Amino acid sequence: MLRYLFGKKPEGKIETQRETFERQVKELTATIEAMPQKPKVSIDPNTGTITFEAPEQFADEALALPAPVVKDAPAPEAESTSPVTEAVTNPAPPKAMPPKAAPPKANPPKAAPPKAAA
Repeated sequence: MLRYLFGKKPEGKIETQRETFERQVKELTATIEAMPQKPKVSIDPNTGTITFEAPEQFADEALALPAPVVKDAPAPEAESTSPVTEAVTNPAPPKAMPPKAAPPKANPPKAAPPKAAA
């Protein structure tokens, strides 16, 4: 606002509403095209709103998070514990690394012996 009052023009190009709309539609379309599971899209012509129903879990979330809990799924049966299964589910903790030795301290320079007066 102060730039406007002092006569300085704003830096950069000002985007029109049409340019903003077109850019946002392109970005949204590209994002949806890249998704393996597409969201459900609903348009309400009375209010002009667009709503999206996203899947419960996105592909990248499946890699980082545990699987979602399904309410109607039966409980998993208890598995027998074999040494192989036990080693996979409860791996041994890593061995501790030995402490690093401190770097040697630099010796201060020795003072020269005083010269004898002749």
